[in-house]
Amino acid sequence: MLIFSVLEESETEPGCPFIYIIRKDIDVYSQILRKLFNESHGIFVGLQRIEEELTGKSRKAQLVRVSKNYRSVIRACMEEMHQVAIAAKDPASGRQFSSQVSILSAMELIWNLCEILFIEVAPAGPLLLHLLDWVRLHVCEVDSLLADVLGSENPSKHESFWKLVTILVLQGRLDEARQMLSKEADASPSSAGMCRILGDLMRTMPVLSPGNTQTLTELDLKWQHWHEECERHLQDSTFAASPHLESLCKIMLGDEAALLEQKELLNNWYHFLVTRLLYSHPTVKPIDLHLYAQSSLDLFLGGESSPEPLDSILLAAFEFDVHQVIKECSIALSNWWFVAHLTDLLDHCKLLQSHNLYFGSNMREFLLLEYASGLFAHHSLWQLGVDYFDYCPELGRVSLELHIERIPLSTEQKALKVLRICEQRQMTEQVRSICKILAMSAVRNNRLGSALSWSIRARDAAFATLVSDRFLKDYCERGSFSDLDLIDNLGPAMMLSDRLTFLGKYREFHRFYGEKRLTDAASLLLSLMTSQIAPRSFWVILLIDALPLLEEKEVVFSAEQTYELMRCLEDFASRRPVWREPGVQRIQEDVENTKLEMLRLALARNLGRAIIKEGSLEGS
Repeated sequence: MLIFSVLEESETEPGCPFIYIIRKDIDVYSQILRKLFNESHGIFVGLQRIEEELTGKSRKAQLVRVSKNYRSVIRACMEEMHQVAIAAKDPASGRQFSSQVSILSAMELIWNLCEILFIEVAPAGPLLLHLLDWVRLHVCEVDSLLADVLGSENPSKHESFWKLVTILVLQGRLDEARQMLSKEADASPSSAGMCRILGDLMRTMPVLSPGNTQTLTELDLKWQHWHEECERHLQDSTFAASPHLESLCKIMLGDEAALLEQKELLNNWYHFLVTRLLYSHPTVKPIDLHLYAQSSLDLFLGGESSPEPLDSILLAAFEFDVHQVIKECSIALSNWWFVAHLTDLLDHCKLLQSHNLYFGSNMREFLLLEYASGLFAHHSLWQLGVDYFDYCPELGRVSLELHIERIPLSTEQKALKVLRICEQRQMTEQVRSICKILAMSAVRNNRLGSALSWSIRARDAAFATLVSDRFLKDYCERGSFSDLDLIDNLGPAMMLSDRLTFLGKYREFHRFYGEKRLTDAASLLLSLMTSQIAPRSFWVILLIDALPLLEEKEVVFSAEQTYELMRCLEDFASRRPVWREPGVQRIQEDVENTKLEMLRLALARNLGRAIIKEGSLEGS
């Protein structure tokens, strides 16, 4: 794509034009991202095919499974990209790969949240459990830190011990935090009692587990009692002797100031949001999420910085504004893969039914068309784009026709792939165009059989005539036909053009003659001459082909047929050009004259024999 940019003209000199060369959808050239495109294509096609089977309760489970499959593909590519970034020898390449890792991580983060809110549609209670898993999945540094601390000789004396315990509490991993506190209690008898009390508070914290049957009201009551007990211990200065334990207790009380002190460990505002909900509003309803999300963002940033594009996308998701999520992602991300597949999945969830675009296509189809168009820019990924166009009912067919005509047919193998795709979709004009291209290529390479085959497949009478003329020319020069199998099996295809019909029938004459079916050969030869389908330049050859039949012992041509041959001979002779000057043409004319004289004699003899034979048959 070329874009012209003209600087503003000054009073003294005209503006200077610049041309910027923009490479479209550069991500399709990334080896690792191509795996993402290939793997997700199979998931996409599978989803379209099972659409009719998606009913009732199984529908939601199927769609969640499809969403998880998409996320697993993103995560696999992210991990591979991470390994490549580590192994990169060039710093610039390393930075580029690391940037791609960050983008893929953000994509998986957004998709996971959309899965929880829009596809799972988790109610109050289970919603918080899903959000905890969401945060834990995307803040994974704690696992390496945990292994490092536990691998030391004295974990409680490790410099990162309290950092680890705090992170575990912030992520709601209270069982692991209790285990770490037990190590502190064993190593420090003076704090053993405080560790045991805090550990008991962690153990007794009410949590709605997946298999639990208690109602939200029961959970809320238990949580209120537990919260009051935590507050009593804090007011009684139970943990006053240990600032670390006191800080942990404040976090478990949902104290905003205590949480904000751990900004570095929380990393981002949405981690702060989920921790805040866990210890302050564990039964939060989906409809209230956006209020807590916005306030958490404001508290976390504290006016020190502006929200990033990722923040805006996550906020839109917490507000359940599907269209805003898609819009923000379209602006922020470098290609259409993410928004195309996410929108398609959400469309299957019946979340986009009311949103049509003003130019005739809905949002799902528009994004799929854009993504498929980008795939067609790549020399091999275009094959994936075909299926995306197939599943766009309004404009997919037209778009596919336009794009498939622009594919460079660099090899015959590629051309056959394109042709097969067009034939499967009854794209008649494109099939004809491709066959013409292949036929012309075959003619240039002197592969006449292939050229004739493609011209027949294209139903191109003019080109079939051209190739047939080349066959006849070769026959005149060599005295034999090439590609006999093709010519012998033309069948109804020989009716495509007069010249092709002549070629097929002339070859049939030679076959009759070779099989000694002389009467059939004579009748066919005569019909080729009298039907006017033979090229005028080929008449002398047809006349000369009659000589061996005229010289047969048995009379082959009847008197009537002989008269017809004589008429054809004289008609040909009267229309021949006469060469007055000596030269090659004059020599050829003399040779032809000799052959024609021989033919006249043979015709005269055959006429006499035929009249005698027919007269004797009538007399008997």
